[in-house]
Amino acid sequence: MTLAAPTPPVTDRRELSRLAYGFMASQALFAALDVDLFSHLACGPRTAAELARDTGVPPHRMRTLMAALAAVGLVVAVGDTFANAPASARHLVGADGLGEYFRLQIAQQIYPAMAHLAAGITGTGAAFDTLAGLLADAGQAQVFTAAQHAGSLGPARALAARVPLPGAARLLDVGGGSGAFATAFCAANPGLRATVLDLPRVVEVAAAFACEPVTLLAADAVRDPWPGDQDVVLMSYLLSALADAEIDVVLARARGALRPGGRLIVHDFLLDDDRRGPAPAALWFLQYLAYRPDAVSFTGTELRERVARHGFEPMALDTLIPEITGVILALKEPS
Repeated sequence: MTLAAPTPPVTDRRELSRLAYGFMASQALFAALDVDLFSHLACGPRTAAELARDTGVPPHRMRTLMAALAAVGLVVAVGDTFANAPASARHLVGADGLGEYFRLQIAQQIYPAMAHLAAGITGTGAAFDTLAGLLADAGQAQVFTAAQHAGSLGPARALAARVPLPGAARLLDVGGGSGAFATAFCAANPGLRATVLDLPRVVEVAAAFACEPVTLLAADAVRDPWPGDQDVVLMSYLLSALADAEIDVVLARARGALRPGGRLIVHDFLLDDDRRGPAPAALWFLQYLAYRPDAVSFTGTELRERVARHGFEPMALDTLIPEITGVILALKEPS
């Protein structure tokens, strides 16, 4: 993977202030998403008074919100009206865009969990007991899975387009959530059938998203058996959510589930080899410590070597989402 350009060191107090106050801008975004403001602007510019009427937010609050959104560039002020900024119009409107992902998972789960980051780092507490603990709650599983579905559609289609699977008949998507990645691979490879293995509460929610040729299997990837004789095992955003020892468990299980010559696809957050970035991937690894102090981070090379130690022949290491995720492809070596 190509190393990202290093982030310049901060040099004055204004840069420190931008970092310290950055959460205020994210909360302005979340608040706007919560009242569906960007969808209201999708039909054309609106005044603050019109937006107040359309959303039910009192006018004085709407004026303050719109000033903040304009100040951070999420909307554009034109006279006394406001319009969506280009990226807001492109990505924050509609149920399948980033807006639902930000509104649900980031605002309602990741953001509150980050209040426990210091306790997670010192080992004195955590937001909740592992991802499995969070997803044991039906309401949290609903929010998490629906959000992941919205956020995964684009990357899933990109990965399926980039990694053809000629001749593959069976794919096991471990920790596959709503089945967004499995569905994308099946759509790109006629004849491929997929099984999504995930926690019981997640599978309950995923039933609303998954359809033939994707089937759902309720299981704990670390503790329960996996179906065997698979042509492909896919793990997307799974290893980064596990403890160090659990990573070895699921890599060993992936090898056991694959037929000879089967393919492993790992998609996850990856640090550069010098561990100095990229910043988005580094921050994603950091947030895991808010809810499980035993979480670890890894570079692309470190993970590639770890995959090799479990009896795989790594074939490729590449970027999928720039500065955030990468993909490792590997073949199961003969016993």
